[in-house]
Amino acid sequence: MAAVCILGSGMVSAVGLDAPSSCAAIRGALDNFRETRFIDQGGEWLIAAGVPLEQPWRGRAKLVRMAARAIGEALRSVPGSDPPAIPLLLGLAESERPGRLEGLDASLLHDIERALGLRFHPDSAVIPRGRVSGAVALLNARTLIRRGAHRQVLIAGVDSLLYGPTLAAFEARERLLTSLNSNGFIPGEGAAAVLVGAPPAGEEPQLACLGLGFGVENATVESEDRPLRAEGLTNALRAALAEAGVGLERLDYRLTDISGEQYYFKEAALALSRTLRVRKEQFPLRHPADCIGECGAAIGPALFAVALAACRKGYGDGPNILCHLGNDAGQRAVALLGYQIPRAA
Repeated sequence: MAAVCILGSGMVSAVGLDAPSSCAAIRGALDNFRETRFIDQGGEWLIAAGVPLEQPWRGRAKLVRMAARAIGEALRSVPGSDPPAIPLLLGLAESERPGRLEGLDASLLHDIERALGLRFHPDSAVIPRGRVSGAVALLNARTLIRRGAHRQVLIAGVDSLLYGPTLAAFEARERLLTSLNSNGFIPGEGAAAVLVGAPPAGEEPQLACLGLGFGVENATVESEDRPLRAEGLTNALRAALAEAGVGLERLDYRLTDISGEQYYFKEAALALSRTLRVRKEQFPLRHPADCIGECGAAIGPALFAVALAACRKGYGDGPNILCHLGNDAGQRAVALLGYQIPRAA
């Protein structure tokens, strides 16, 4: 059976208002971290990665505009795409996220449709899983495409942590990078989208999803009574490798949602040590949040967009990419991507 391919992308981030500029900035390790109007508990201005839109929209209005811009770009990047025939799988923040805006699950997707002036297929859905939303959407999209229900599916994610209640809650939990805490993340916001589908006819290489895996980590980032063994990420990685039929040594580099906290770096190292059975000279670890901040549910599609740009422009560390994602609730996901000439079904 032919793999599902990533055909086009769109992105709005702190370092660019489209995918080419965002990916170029990430490649160059540029950031747009700036002081906010929020003050941390040490009395210093909090640093964040905000998206500089042309007007100072906030809250729901900004989420809608960021998502519509990224989705519109992804659709335009693939000639012949037909939105009414394409389901939109929209990743959002977890329902339990502190400071989460009300009513997002019920109406944000429709608000985005109105902003774009179009309607997506009724199979469209919201996936409120935070950082793992993109991988869950990829799994659902693959099922829809392989069953023949759809030729293409749009995967998107939009999120912002730049709300007072959200920042206050994460600072109280010692999760933010502040003047008093060096083990934390820089909050951000953004949107990203990728259009996926069966490989197009021809001999051009395509970025295909070769394997997906999921797991649950019981020793979460805020657990204090359980030792971290990276069992959730290890299980997700093993499942994805088994589905792809390859060993970890065949992959060239890692793209992750890690955004600065030591916990997630330790988890990645533990999962690697428990899975890699053949010595590799190097296995680079890339984390775009160093440039765009912790952007929640937007990071999954953003990783796919970064991978697509790196493959098409030939500046990645190789054609085989390990993407891994994890949210604070302990859900873990792995997507194995390969840039190759598609095989016939």
